[in-house]
Amino acid sequence: MKVKLNDKGLVPAVAQDINTGEVLMLGYMNPGSLKRTVEGEQVWFYSRSREDLWHKGEVSGNYLNLREAWVDCDADTILLKVQPDGPACHTGEVSCFYTKLEGLPDEYEVTESGSGILDELFALIQDRQREQPEGSYTVRLLQEGVARIAQKVIEEAGETAIAAVQEDRDGLTGEVADLLYHTLTLLAASDVKPQEVWEVLRQRRG
Repeated sequence: MKVKLNDKGLVPAVAQDINTGEVLMLGYMNPGSLKRTVEGEQVWFYSRSREDLWHKGEVSGNYLNLREAWVDCDADTILLKVQPDGPACHTGEVSCFYTKLEGLPDEYEVTESGSGILDELFALIQDRQREQPEGSYTVRLLQEGVARIAQKVIEEAGETAIAAVQEDRDGLTGEVADLLYHTLTLLAASDVKPQEVWEVLRQRRG
């Protein structure tokens, strides 16, 4: 059997009360949380905000005890039939689905998180490469050529390593961001798409 993961390596999982049939919540699982869930007795999810495994109920005590797990016909969604120890929702409601949708929403909110920013940044770099706007640091880098951009990648890698050794957490996040930006710029200058890198990484899993 195969389970399909989305572009972030996750699969949506719906938790349903095995006794009442009520849908309790929607979470996301990665291979690690699915393994803990299936091999254990309680549900684990992957927290996208914390970017870590999440044992449902570890704070509230309202665990979801797994009784059955099902995969849908497209193998891209999991149904968890559970025996809840208490309310599934952090608000204290039995189910997270307690708000009825009356007509169309008044507004929509876009959530920005995780590695999707890399694709967005690369698209912006490509735009600078095509349009060549004046005063753009990215344009200047691209005009200076691959050798100069490669030198910047080396410099940023060194500064990243130093920040890590010095245990400078704030400095490290900034330096890694600089390293990623210059690396993406190097890819654009070399006519290489990030998707080609992602494919190599996929082949190295395991």
